[in-house]
Amino acid sequence: MAWLVTGGAGYIGSHVVRAFREAGTEVVVVDSLTSGHPEFVPAGVPFVRGSILDGDLVRHALVEHGVTGVVHLAGFKYAGVSVTKPLLTYQQNVTGTATLLEQMQSVGVDQIVFSSSAATYGTPDVDLVTEATATSPESPYGQSKLIGEWLLADQERAAGLRHTSLRYFNVVGSATPELYDTSPHNLFPVVLSMLTEGRTPQINGDDYPTPDGTCVRDYIHVADLATSHVAAARVLEAGQPLEPVYNLGSGDGVSVREIMDAIAEVTGIAFDPVIAPRRGGDPARIVASGELAARDLGWAMSHSLTDMVASAWAAQQHAAGRAS
Repeated sequence: MAWLVTGGAGYIGSHVVRAFREAGTEVVVVDSLTSGHPEFVPAGVPFVRGSILDGDLVRHALVEHGVTGVVHLAGFKYAGVSVTKPLLTYQQNVTGTATLLEQMQSVGVDQIVFSSSAATYGTPDVDLVTEATATSPESPYGQSKLIGEWLLADQERAAGLRHTSLRYFNVVGSATPELYDTSPHNLFPVVLSMLTEGRTPQINGDDYPTPDGTCVRDYIHVADLATSHVAAARVLEAGQPLEPVYNLGSGDGVSVREIMDAIAEVTGIAFDPVIAPRRGGDPARIVASGELAARDLGWAMSHSLTDMVASAWAAQQHAAGRAS
């Protein structure tokens, strides 16, 4: 009995694989390595290189490794880029998910935890986003994640699929320096790379209606996120009910200025961020409630902002050492 992690060689997926192994559960990885890294897959974990668009490959992996459930993280993850590459986004995230579900049904695998996104909400007009907040995605990426949730719900009605989807905003940090964020678009790796290169990071707008004038966002540690995926899998295995969607949020958020201050303190690199104009469409505050996930999945923010920055910094230094 094993769980398949699609996208298991990526930043978040590899942490989910690690969490499964720590929980004593066998795990299998399918990853195309488009953005993943083979060295992120632990020794002894079966690794199938290929795309979830390849139905034969997916079916073979499910059968050969006795898979009983799936955590689905594979996909195109760049919301901004998805605006200029909508067809690629829908192919990877919608067709890919449909192909995966088709192959799961064909071999009798009926449990899935879906890595969704807070991008499904678009720009909410509330201070605290809950699962009842209306969805209004503003990019093909956000739309594709919402369609993924619809596919799961429809497959539940049609074939009895047991599922839940986890929505989250900004995932940061590292559980171990060997697993690091390599996204060219995420705040932490971008700022840390700029500092190591002697460049000064910038803040886009400091005149928002927030305590320090900078945008407030929801940041969660990747290790906490990974644990919640495993917790959801455990509940499904036990045959217990789950909500179709859970937010994994902090409930209060952190400002961009607070992040910059924490980065300066942890790295020991003093800097005064350049204040740039606001970016169009950036809301002052987006923060999610994690109350439902705390109730059903044991969700908790067990890492402080300092923990998040320190672990990201250690991982960034490890990555730099590998590259040198």
